[in-house]
Amino acid sequence: MSTVHTHAPSLPAVLQIEQLQVHYGSVQALAGISLTVQRGELVTLLGSNGAGKSTTLRAISRLVNATAGRILWHGADLAAVPAHRTLKRGIGHCPEGRRLLNRQSVAFNLELGAYLRRDREGIAADLERCYGLFPRLAERRQQQAGALSGGEQQMLAIARALMGQPELLMLDEPSLGLAPKLVTDVMTILAELHRSGLTILLVEQNAQAALEIADRGYVLEAGRLHLNGQASDLLRNPQLKAAYLGG
Repeated sequence: MSTVHTHAPSLPAVLQIEQLQVHYGSVQALAGISLTVQRGELVTLLGSNGAGKSTTLRAISRLVNATAGRILWHGADLAAVPAHRTLKRGIGHCPEGRRLLNRQSVAFNLELGAYLRRDREGIAADLERCYGLFPRLAERRQQQAGALSGGEQQMLAIARALMGQPELLMLDEPSLGLAPKLVTDVMTILAELHRSGLTILLVEQNAQAALEIADRGYVLEAGRLHLNGQASDLLRNPQLKAAYLGG
């Protein structure tokens, strides 16, 4: 698959990745990828299982160490920033698998998302905002998270990440395992958050759903960047259609 060269919008990059490499022991997971995310963009990172998508997010969150390259947040290198400080910098990460506290209530899980904050009134306001975005969570706020359906758990994971007031929200496979109707619901909510001005980096295997709401996209194959461009162009790209869109 040949690389499509495009110019990112001439806006300030909140996130810039330069020639990033990551190894797990002797296995190279990322082989020198570069990408940018501008303020207010929704950028999607596509690819098959094992392509390096989740590793990219984990490297940005400092959950894994880069072996080469740089990750710049507002121009500052994140190399020396420990994982627990990335949220403080404004980077929210909604991981694959949701990672909820299943025996705790919906409300407890949401409040946990704001654990670094001290503005009680702001936390209360954001809690109500999340309940407005996700009415099902409002109805189930005292239920244990483990008793929710898969779709409701995914909504809770997204809402928990929002409670940290991230400047950049990174989501890892939010549609995984969901019925088509719930995939549509989740993507609609992400599109709404994007319209509100939130910057989003979305990892997805459902390329069609992701590109329909994204501004731009990158495609990884075996840890390398093979394709990038405007989302509307990628939706029409014959190589991408053949590989990921059933074209």
